[in-house]
Amino acid sequence: MAGDLRRGVGALTTFQKTVNTLLTEFEGGAGGNRQVAMERVTRSSLGHAESINFAEANDFFDQYNRVHTALVRLSKSLGDQIEMLRIAVHAADVGYDNVDEEKRRRFHEIKARLSKEYDAAERAKEQEQAKTKAPGPKLQDGTSGTTGLE
Repeated sequence: MAGDLRRGVGALTTFQKTVNTLLTEFEGGAGGNRQVAMERVTRSSLGHAESINFAEANDFFDQYNRVHTALVRLSKSLGDQIEMLRIAVHAADVGYDNVDEEKRRRFHEIKARLSKEYDAAERAKEQEQAKTKAPGPKLQDGTSGTTGLE
């Protein structure tokens, strides 16, 4: 049994090293939170003044900003989840009681923030689904008194 535990801890340590390497590469690369946040398109880069009504360019700009904001959030969330996993693997390796207070606090801080973001996203998703499922006006077909939707 002790051999199985050692193998498990060894596997977790190897996994932790892999996660640390991936996180370092991710944060230093084009997908890192800071790099993604710096990549911005301005309204003027679309080649028109704001006083000119170019609806397609405005729609593109709005969608670009929506997607960019989502990517920045996703990048930060992924980094946080990996950091939380790294702390959890370390705790599994050394035992929770042997994890310093700062790492414990950081783990719970990240977990609380991710839970809050997840709950907000779920509420927004439910609200969006409720909007699309909202019943529309009933239409009568004029001859039989039925709605024609049955």
